Amino acid sequence: MSIASDARFWDRSSRRYAKAAVADQSGYARTLDRTRGLLRAGDQVLELGCGTGSTAMLLAGDVKSYLGTDFSPAMIEIAEEKRLVCPIRGLDFLTATAEAHQLGSGQFEVVLGFNYLHLVRDLPGTLRRIHTLLASDGLFVSKTPCLGDMNPLIRLALLPVMRATGLAPHAGAFSTEELVRMISAAGFEVVATENHATKGNDNRPYIVARKR
Repeated sequence: MSIASDARFWDRSSRRYAKAAVADQSGYARTLDRTRGLLRAGDQVLELGCGTGSTAMLLAGDVKSYLGTDFSPAMIEIAEEKRLVCPIRGLDFLTATAEAHQLGSGQFEVVLGFNYLHLVRDLPGTLRRIHTLLASDGLFVSKTPCLGDMNPLIRLALLPVMRATGLAPHAGAFSTEELVRMISAAGFEVVATENHATKGNDNRPYIVARKR
């Protein structure tokens, strides 16, 4: 599989994904509240892997500008539909990856990546690119499924079969410890690692990292 095939997977899944309920609504609310506390009114914010724009619609009103990006055109189409129904000043959506030339170096005070990092194929390279996109002392905020902390049967048996049969996209299998190490190696100071789950342990650490 390739990045293009990953994008096609999410295109096919987009309408079903848009209708799916958040499994841990209280945990999601905790993540939103924590993130709002990090945002300032004058910030320019980039969200990578924004999906259908649900989180963007809830956070964009708190900042100067908010750009939601996703490599799935169908996901961005749904996000644009939401924005037309409920316009928010300063909110835009773009079909793009972190490497897109439209995203300028040092342009953003905050970069967000929720349920995103495990889906990229070159995680160290993507983290270095995020570092470049941030202004001095900018924040990178992520919440990532760490498959390396999950049941080995899922990681080593079920996921490979699902990917091979087209039922799942690429997903990197790293632990929380490994992810923190990679973020630090990309030039960040990790200032917080939290668990926002309210239903057991969902192995999705919420990480706040500052550009060094």
